[in-house]
Amino acid sequence: MIKKLLPLLLLGTVSFHAQNKAEQALEIFSQKYPQEKVHLTFSKTSYLAGENLWFKGFVFEGYSPSTISTSLFVELYDRNKTQISKKLIPLMSGEGSGSFSLPENLKEGVYYVRAYTTWMTNFSEDFQALRPVVVYNPSSSEKVSIDSNSRWKAAVFPEGGTFISGINTQFAVRILSAGSIGSDWSGYIIDKKNPEVKITSFKGYDENVGSFSLVPDAGVQYQMIVEDAKGKKETVDLPLSADTGIHVNVINGDDAIKFSLKYKNIDPEKSYKVIGTLDGRMAFQLTAKKDKIYGIPTDQLINGILQFTVFDDQENIVAQRLCFVQPGVIKTKKPEIQSLSLNTSPRKSNSFVLPSQTEETNYTVLVADDKTESTEDENSLLSTLWLTGDLHSVIHRPSQYFSKNLNPEALDALLITEKWKRFDWRTIMSGTYPIIRNQPQSYISYKGKVTIQGVPAPNTDLNLIFKTGDSSTRLHQVKTDANGFFVLNGLLFEDSIQFSYQLNEQKKIPKEQVQVIFQPNYSFVPFRGTLPETNYMVSPRLPEDQPDTTVQRYIATRKMQSTVNEKATLIEEVKLKGQRKDKTKKLNDELSSPLFRSGNEVVFDLLNDNNSAMGSTNILQWLQGRVAGLTMEFSMGNYIPKFRGGTIDIFLDEMRVEPSMITSLSTSEIAMVKVIRGNFVGSFGGGNGAIAIYTRRGGASGTISDPYAPTQLKQITLTGFDKEVPFITPEYSSESFQNISQDLRSVLYWNPFLQAQPKEPANVQFFNNDESKKYKIIIMGYDKNKDIPIYYNEILP
Repeated sequence: MIKKLLPLLLLGTVSFHAQNKAEQALEIFSQKYPQEKVHLTFSKTSYLAGENLWFKGFVFEGYSPSTISTSLFVELYDRNKTQISKKLIPLMSGEGSGSFSLPENLKEGVYYVRAYTTWMTNFSEDFQALRPVVVYNPSSSEKVSIDSNSRWKAAVFPEGGTFISGINTQFAVRILSAGSIGSDWSGYIIDKKNPEVKITSFKGYDENVGSFSLVPDAGVQYQMIVEDAKGKKETVDLPLSADTGIHVNVINGDDAIKFSLKYKNIDPEKSYKVIGTLDGRMAFQLTAKKDKIYGIPTDQLINGILQFTVFDDQENIVAQRLCFVQPGVIKTKKPEIQSLSLNTSPRKSNSFVLPSQTEETNYTVLVADDKTESTEDENSLLSTLWLTGDLHSVIHRPSQYFSKNLNPEALDALLITEKWKRFDWRTIMSGTYPIIRNQPQSYISYKGKVTIQGVPAPNTDLNLIFKTGDSSTRLHQVKTDANGFFVLNGLLFEDSIQFSYQLNEQKKIPKEQVQVIFQPNYSFVPFRGTLPETNYMVSPRLPEDQPDTTVQRYIATRKMQSTVNEKATLIEEVKLKGQRKDKTKKLNDELSSPLFRSGNEVVFDLLNDNNSAMGSTNILQWLQGRVAGLTMEFSMGNYIPKFRGGTIDIFLDEMRVEPSMITSLSTSEIAMVKVIRGNFVGSFGGGNGAIAIYTRRGGASGTISDPYAPTQLKQITLTGFDKEVPFITPEYSSESFQNISQDLRSVLYWNPFLQAQPKEPANVQFFNNDESKKYKIIIMGYDKNKDIPIYYNEILP
């Protein structure tokens, strides 16, 4: 993928006699082992057995949407690590959504949703998404409740990892617990031999971290005493200060990050190499000397975790420090909400508009009662992108570090307690890199084997015959390799797909003697790790136990939802996409077979739109400049289509043709043109992509009579992506919903793929329940032009 550019800041002269193992190792790692991370958000934080759990996944490579993976594996586990369900969902520009239907007999307790890509399974499981979710069931023999006696312990970390006598050192204090102890905790420092005198005191910034500074005397054993709001105390020994060493001090500002090195009992003329990495790549490199202050201008950097590593002249690591670039200037795009019309009266209509974009943009939109907790309140898209996606320690409410009330000092102290866990300098400098066992496939991939009378059929042509949406058929041919195998890559379909097959042989072989066996080229990978602790506990349910208010609302909502589902008519996004887009989608479904569908396609509908094409004499010439990266090279009277320099194929009614055949084709005969980027199934062998042209012959679909009758041939069915359960809400503008007795919905609107396009804004409409007086509105996405996240989390009005 094309990443954000990070200029290499050479802020000093490196003079280490060609000692550059670190730079070389980092370059290899960043080029060959890019890192993916997943953010999961749910429609709400807790559910009732029998409800649907809707989720949205965002996959990033570093700080940008990932182009590595096109499929996301999502699994549901109970607290015993027994898998309850699993889903495979497609990723479009790094985004995908799905749902779990929770069984009505599911026991009450804490469950876990795990999400990962195939590429991520080559690295530590710690970086996979693993989110707890509470499921209630009043008929269960057990109940779940919050453990108010949360156990905790404190740990102390010197800045840069060194503590040297006589040098002022900042310490960060980290609270480690399964639950939260709140922010009302404090501590102080004493000399173990003189415990009555407090040397310095501090208060916690939040439930995770606090900090203090200390100039240590040689030989003194310092102790830290930490106390929470309930009076529980813990004593922690500070490390003994060293008599010699090097200390790194960082002062983090929004305009520049300043740092200096302080020595003790080291040659003051000695210099050290300092490397800064950001987003897994080198951001700066310099040679630093004692007490000199160096400034890193932040206007040339992006938001993210900057890793300082100090090396001696033998490239040994002597100090490390993490900090966040511009913690007070979080670069996000806040979507502009237009035509806002809110009515908090019971069951009244509410609406707003998200404006059109320069290019198609997907929004994830959630509207809930303002008292409803969201998973974004705990760990937001921003905190996953910039913090928890790269650090797998337990951080309570990481979203707070990127909210309106953020505390830069708290975030800086938190990062003093952390180490960069994406790679270890010593490991990669020794030449040891991750072992890549699993390569990502393009969407769904199947490997097939052809046998004749049980014997593999090498170098054999096989006809695959698909039935299209207009009940006509499409024929595609594959050729087996020397061992009788072939591969179908880039399949993009839901539920299942059925097709027939027969050998393409002049001498007909009875179909009973031919067998084709398919095996998925992808797999769910077992979870080997340990489920994280939570601040919930499970205990026996007593006869007098009654459901709390939240559970009572869930029960009422589930009963109401059954009525709504019976009455609702599923209309495919007509209000959101508009009539023209719906016609184009229908035309695409009718014309193209599953083999010519891709998550990375651009469709031009010449039946319902794009009338400007009718004035062109050559459809390839007309396409020039209309798709990013697509160019036309004029050669010997023909236009040759290319993607970024590589020639791509042309298909006419899904049959490969030469460019010369398109020259004489009138645009008035064309129904649709599809430009596909990258690999797809119909290419049978990879390639840079294709231009698929569909004619109007045979009606609007343009299909040609096919002599093959699939029902008379051997058939096979392949499994595709899991279909998402539609999110249905009552539309009180319709009389069908007027007899609903009680509406206590907590989630009023959920749309994981709301599209805004050029000249086509995105409309949101929802109806209030019977009680809500304020709405929590969450909008998420990614601006590809500015390469920054789109984020909105507000309570209105």
